Amino acid sequence: MRVSREQAAENRVRILEVASRLFRENGFDGIGLADIMKAAGLTHGGFYGHFKSKLDLEAEASRATLDKTRLHWQRRLESNPDNPLGALIDGYLSEAQRDDPGTGCAFAALAPDATRHGEVVKAAFSDGLKPLIDMVAQAVPDMPGDDGHARRAEALSVISEMVGALVLARMVSSGDLSDEILDASKAHLKQRGSL
Repeated sequence: MRVSREQAAENRVRILEVASRLFRENGFDGIGLADIMKAAGLTHGGFYGHFKSKLDLEAEASRATLDKTRLHWQRRLESNPDNPLGALIDGYLSEAQRDDPGTGCAFAALAPDATRHGEVVKAAFSDGLKPLIDMVAQAVPDMPGDDGHARRAEALSVISEMVGALVLARMVSSGDLSDEILDASKAHLKQRGSL
C-alpha cells in the first residue's frame, strides 16, 4: 500500500519525535530501530524509506531536539526580561528536567554518546550548541570594557556548568545528593554573575 506524500511526511516527523525521546532515555546504543519504529506505530521495514541509516536518524533527531531546545530557551529568556538568565538557570536545573531525560536536555542525556557516533552526530550537536551560546551571551550581565569575548566565555561556562550539574544530578543514586547538586549549582551560577 502506497502512502501519500503528506502521510509520509507525518510518519517521518513521528519517527524523529519518538527517536528523539527514546535516544535521550536510552542512549543511541540503548535502543534499536525496530523498537523506535514500533513506538512510532510503524513497521521496521519502512525505516529506510525515511532515513539512510540509524546514524542518519541519530543526527536528524538530535538536530530536531536541539532546535526545540533553542526555541524553548529563547522563550524562557524573552519571557523573563528582568532576569532572563536566572529564569533559564532555574528552569534548566530543575527536578522536572532531571527526572525526565526523555523530554529534557539532549546535551545532558547524549553528550558522551555523541562523541562516539561520528562527525555527522557531533556536527548536529555543535550546530545546536552555537545559537545557545549566543543567546546566553546576550543574557549575561554587561561586563565593563568587554568586546564580547568575556560575555561569550561566561556563556560557555554557564552552559557547561548547567549541563554538568544536570548530568551529575541524574547520575547519583541519592535523591538528597541530587537535589544538593542542583541547588548548589543554581546558587553558584546566580551568585557569581549577580543573575
